[in-house]
Amino acid sequence: MAFLPDRLDPGRPYPLGAHWDGLGVNFAVFSAHAERIDLCVFNASGRKEIARLPLPECTDEVWHGFLPEAGPGLVYGLRAHGPYEPRRGHRFNPNKLLLDPYARQLVGQVAWSDALYGHRPGAGRGDLSFDRRDSAAAMPKAVVVHDAFEWGDDRPPAVPWTDTVIYEAHLRGLTMLRGDLPDAARGTFAGLGDPRVIDHIRRLGVTAVELLPVHAFLQDRFLLEKDLRNYWGYSTLGFFAPEPAYLSTGTLAEAKGTIRRLHAAGIEVILDVVYNHTCEGDETGPTLSWRGLDNASYYKLLPGEERFHINDTGCGNTVDLAHPRVLQMVTDSLRYWVEHFHVDGFRFDLCPILGREAQGFDPGAGFFDALRQDPVLSRVKMIAEPWDIGPGGYQLGNHPPGFAEWNDRFRDGVRSYWRGDAGGRPDLAARLTGSSEIFDHHRRQPWASVNYVASHDGFTLHDLVSFENKHNEENGEGNRDGHGDNHSRNWGVEGETDDPVINETRGRLKRAMLATVFVSAGTPMLLAGDEMDRTQGGNNNAYCQDNALSWVDWERGSTPEARELTGFVARLIALRHRLAPLRRKHFPHGRTEPMPGLPDTAWFDRHGAPMQPEHWNDPGDYTLAMLRADPDGRGGVDAVLLLLNADSEPRDFSLPKPRLGWSLLLDTIHPSAPERPLRNNETLLRVGAHGAVLLGTRVEN
Repeated sequence: MAFLPDRLDPGRPYPLGAHWDGLGVNFAVFSAHAERIDLCVFNASGRKEIARLPLPECTDEVWHGFLPEAGPGLVYGLRAHGPYEPRRGHRFNPNKLLLDPYARQLVGQVAWSDALYGHRPGAGRGDLSFDRRDSAAAMPKAVVVHDAFEWGDDRPPAVPWTDTVIYEAHLRGLTMLRGDLPDAARGTFAGLGDPRVIDHIRRLGVTAVELLPVHAFLQDRFLLEKDLRNYWGYSTLGFFAPEPAYLSTGTLAEAKGTIRRLHAAGIEVILDVVYNHTCEGDETGPTLSWRGLDNASYYKLLPGEERFHINDTGCGNTVDLAHPRVLQMVTDSLRYWVEHFHVDGFRFDLCPILGREAQGFDPGAGFFDALRQDPVLSRVKMIAEPWDIGPGGYQLGNHPPGFAEWNDRFRDGVRSYWRGDAGGRPDLAARLTGSSEIFDHHRRQPWASVNYVASHDGFTLHDLVSFENKHNEENGEGNRDGHGDNHSRNWGVEGETDDPVINETRGRLKRAMLATVFVSAGTPMLLAGDEMDRTQGGNNNAYCQDNALSWVDWERGSTPEARELTGFVARLIALRHRLAPLRRKHFPHGRTEPMPGLPDTAWFDRHGAPMQPEHWNDPGDYTLAMLRADPDGRGGVDAVLLLLNADSEPRDFSLPKPRLGWSLLLDTIHPSAPERPLRNNETLLRVGAHGAVLLGTRVEN
């Protein structure tokens, strides 16, 4: 701006944040306990404060003002005046520059110093002390933006849940080692939007990319001091702004253009979002935004000891969604990403926290009710991570209708069965049929179970069959971090080996577990890179490994073995899209018959006889056969027969009655073998050790 007035006009209390109307910029900031809030205007680089103007009005606890002639590109921050009374939960300190919680773009980054704290670190009074140093030089700033973008004919792919296949990916890690991309594009939205990357995802057959956090996040001080970095991004610095490092051009249009290109390929975009805590940590953490604006409103504080934060997240603080303005901030953020970035859904980190009311977790909590009635948000995909460390923190199956949930029971049950644990068949049968004992209530459907064997949090698929123990030494915590029980097995050698027998066994198990994911009722999820044999060297908690350990290794993915696995995954997904019994809309209980004598689900032993109660828990039998049938919508019935053998020896299976005209669709022992019809006299099939066979047929009604 060529000219800055000496005061702001009153402006309006809505919408919250900074909004340009063509004549100037309106600023609106919530704080119930502040006594004054200043708007600090900076030069374009954010290094020099050129004006400090109090917001002149406060309406319903929203401070607001209007800056005439200002527009997009204006760089600003906030300072909040009020009581510094930590014992009452108030931590106002006007010496600290604060980010607008509604900032939609950031410039600069946090430069760690003790000036970022509202108290004096190391002082005898600890967080009760007061620090007078100005933090502006160490703080990123907010940028006023204009949200216009040419979306053309972009339309949400609107893939039905029953047809959805999720690809969980880290935006940076997916393309950092992609050698055919420009250096500047690697690890950014531009890299994800490159046609070569999109083509890889499209050829797999996945329908949705679920991205680890792309909201602006903090590089934690304790990690930088150990020469590590916050890689995963679960330390949010801004709920509306993309992470600046993910924008190679520095523009929001880059992210929007990538989403438009993914949509053009029929691929949805789901964001992993972190609304349960912020990057400010506990009472000893830095003052960057919410703490300085209204600590007592934004965070849950310990009743009677409001100096301290409730820490149900394990990250130091817990965002208080019971406060209407905080709930508004979260829903405004979600709606912004849908309306202005056209994202197709969200995966909620530590979701039970968002539904925890005064009496505990409640599927009718205000947060869930707000989403389910919202005309925008009720139409997008919602996925819960259904656990946290707070009271009653494990809530698998208890989220409201409309939510899918990551199913760790599926993950652990499938791992255990294929590891060869005794007595695992009853649990596996439940997982194959959508975990109905968990999800079949309130008219929920099988898609509510997100089925996976590997995710960002834990072993990769390759490491699951290569390591029996975690190897997290490089995280700098003495290998104490990460889960100790991974239901994994190394099959003879810990880590990589040249032994062909061990590698053959590992390959069989990878294919068998992948097949189990894609033939099970529910929503399958694939961890990016698992289709290319990605390894993290046994690290099952790579949250701080922003390096080749965590990045997808495209060179490894070009080896013959990895290319075969990639083709196998694509074949599995194609079969799922093709076969109605693998995409059931209703839970299969075996109580209905799509045609006389052909139940929707039936179980058999390897001799072709129906499974009897006494057979299920036989600890020495690792085989199972499942028949599933579903109307094909064309007057016939599609049927599949799945034969599983987790034994270390091949087993012969007699095909059960009724005799159908089966075709062999897939054999995980021979992943490249073409489909073929079975011969009339072929009533016995051999399933190799650690193998699965899928048969299919269509029956005229």
